[in-house]
Amino acid sequence: MNPIEKLHSLGQSIWYDNIERRLLNNGELAAMIERGDIRGVTSNPSIFNNAIANSNDYDDALVPLAKSGLSREEIYESLAVADIQAACDLFLPLYRETHGDDGYVSLEVSPYLAHDTEATCQDAACLWAWVDRPNLMVKIPATKAGLPAITRSIAAGINVNVTLIFSVERYEEVMEAYLTGLEGRLEAEEPINHVASVASFFVSRIDTEVDKRIDDLLEVSGPNAERGETLKGTIAIANAKVAYARHKEMFSGARWDRLKAKEARIQRPLWASTSTKNPAYPDTKYVDELIGPDTVNTVPPKTLEAFHEHGIAELTLETDLEEANTLFAELKSVGISMDEVTQELEDAGVKSFADAFANLLESVEKRRLETVE
Repeated sequence: MNPIEKLHSLGQSIWYDNIERRLLNNGELAAMIERGDIRGVTSNPSIFNNAIANSNDYDDALVPLAKSGLSREEIYESLAVADIQAACDLFLPLYRETHGDDGYVSLEVSPYLAHDTEATCQDAACLWAWVDRPNLMVKIPATKAGLPAITRSIAAGINVNVTLIFSVERYEEVMEAYLTGLEGRLEAEEPINHVASVASFFVSRIDTEVDKRIDDLLEVSGPNAERGETLKGTIAIANAKVAYARHKEMFSGARWDRLKAKEARIQRPLWASTSTKNPAYPDTKYVDELIGPDTVNTVPPKTLEAFHEHGIAELTLETDLEEANTLFAELKSVGISMDEVTQELEDAGVKSFADAFANLLESVEKRRLETVE
């Protein structure tokens, strides 16, 4: 049994944080599914920007769209939706085989709408109708404006991948939004057994930001610097472990039992941003140390390859939980606020996706103009 097979046997699913037309056309994505390497796909504006802007794979489809007079936004939507539909179709047998536990493909609402609840709801509904696949997940950011959009989308029967979660406190709000959406759907006498959701909790970016702040302490030296240095590379995993403990609390008890009796699905935590940014850390750090049941880890190509080659598949997510809580107290004692870290990362994440989307549209526009000239 290879590490990926063992990981799946432990209750965690590997999803692929990548999509591009080449993988769809050459059969590589289908082969990965067939081998059991991946059980779902996630996408974001950065991934689509890289796929469309840095290859000629979309030219055959883009040219007729451009000549038809469509805008750059309409061209992007057409290209992205076609990719997502094709990927959903490839995963549909797995979706059915697992009774809707896996086999999902995610497509994000416009990053420009991160602080607009109503527009996010409308965009989510449009994407859901346009893709028209039961194994689509619409990605909605976990901003304050995104939370009610999550509830309303779940209540409307839309599968939701909640993205850009950095803090445990915001994660609790995300879970509350999901449960409230299910309850609203039941109040409307609608079934909830087919409604699925994951909560994308970002990991490695936490260490990147905290480590940077610790390095700033080291520059001025002193006792805080010495204590801080021992915390480098530890906070992201601790943050995820505490989040998972909250997840287990939320999806137990009388409230959850009532929903479960109506065949509600657990909103699984999905560990995102799991590529290792610091070369001093193991390249499978954010997979090896976050393995537990009812979870998903979405990995980019290099991390998937590395884990397949030398990953360690053991239950690790619930180990050293007391130590994880202690690390937050130590971090505070050296003057680093997790609230500030996570809010800064959320703001930066929203901006990063919006910037990538802007670059993507510019690339599409450039191709469009080249075509019509």
